[in-house]
Amino acid sequence: MLPDTETLADDELRISRDLDAPPELVFRLWTDPVHVVRWMGPDGFDCPSFELDLREGGAWRGCIRSAEYGENWMSGVYREIVPGRRLVFTFAWDEGPETLVTIDFKALDGGRTRQTFHQTPFETVETRDSHVGGWASAFDCEAGYLEQIARGADT
Repeated sequence: MLPDTETLADDELRISRDLDAPPELVFRLWTDPVHVVRWMGPDGFDCPSFELDLREGGAWRGCIRSAEYGENWMSGVYREIVPGRRLVFTFAWDEGPETLVTIDFKALDGGRTRQTFHQTPFETVETRDSHVGGWASAFDCEAGYLEQIARGADT
């Protein structure tokens, strides 16, 4: 298990990550398609498409792809939106079961953010564990993108 990962029960996953950006910016990385397509997906994947209707009850849909795994489409509906603080949405791969994702963004000293990601329920431990590596790698990509923004390479 990764050091920033906590499994609470067989059907849920929590990953916390401290990021070098204020909560408002980290929140935008999840809610502005211009940003989402720059980091979403594990290492080796890109995100060629991401559309969203950012309102409670609004839908989102995106695609991540790699040479090895091809296109993988995902979608959901926003359940709760508290700008800069919390985002709750359903998540399902096409033809897959629905889970609920909750992301809390907590301000830390020095303009940093603790992003806490929680996803549940998973049908099996194996399914949950397959998401650990994927999400952790995606959050590495997110942190790398934030570094690009800090260097002025992107906005």
